[in-house]
Amino acid sequence: MLVDVPENWLHVAGAEIEEPYFQSLSRWIDDERGRYVVYPPEADVFNALKFTPYNETRVVLLGQDPYHEPGQAHGLCFSVPPSVRLPPSLRNIFVELRNDLGYPMPNNGYLVPWARQGVLLLNTVLTVRAHAPNSHHGRGWERFTDAIIRTVNAKENPVVFVLWGAAAQRKGSLVNATRHSIIRAAHPSPLSARNGFFGSHPFSAINTALRAAGSPEIDWRIPDKLL
Repeated sequence: MLVDVPENWLHVAGAEIEEPYFQSLSRWIDDERGRYVVYPPEADVFNALKFTPYNETRVVLLGQDPYHEPGQAHGLCFSVPPSVRLPPSLRNIFVELRNDLGYPMPNNGYLVPWARQGVLLLNTVLTVRAHAPNSHHGRGWERFTDAIIRTVNAKENPVVFVLWGAAAQRKGSLVNATRHSIIRAAHPSPLSARNGFFGSHPFSAINTALRAAGSPEIDWRIPDKLL
């Protein structure tokens, strides 16, 4: 596995990739890629860290594992490349964004504008076998991403952690809630969005927490692209 970790994250990720568990994970993923289609492409696995440097991280939005259908996953949780049709969970996120802040539905799901403002769009598992959700759970990614979460938690400046769904909310135990803000809601998937995601107003809540910490708000608008 190509381990292309940006320098800004090497103080934590560099130590992790030298650990035996990560070496084992890397070999296992190389074997997976030799036998199956694996998403995202190897060069995109660490995009969440590339687009959002450690010292600029102000919000952590946790996903689970990458999209598992062709062309969707590119290393940022919930995000898809501009030309890809919106997956249902992302469509629901945009519905809630519209209802929360009044922004129109964008014509694409490319969330890089959020990442470039300091929103770390981190899946807890960074790879997946095609058409097989959760297929790379329990292989070591969780230990790696827990280390990332702990390192962000160690920041002196307050960070907003956004935990959608039970799997993400279990990571709340890694966060010092007296220093940082935690925003919880149901997962935006069609199975749960109507049971606690819709109406949760997460985007305005994040910006309220950022203002209280003396940090600039996030501009949540996603610009339309020529498709």
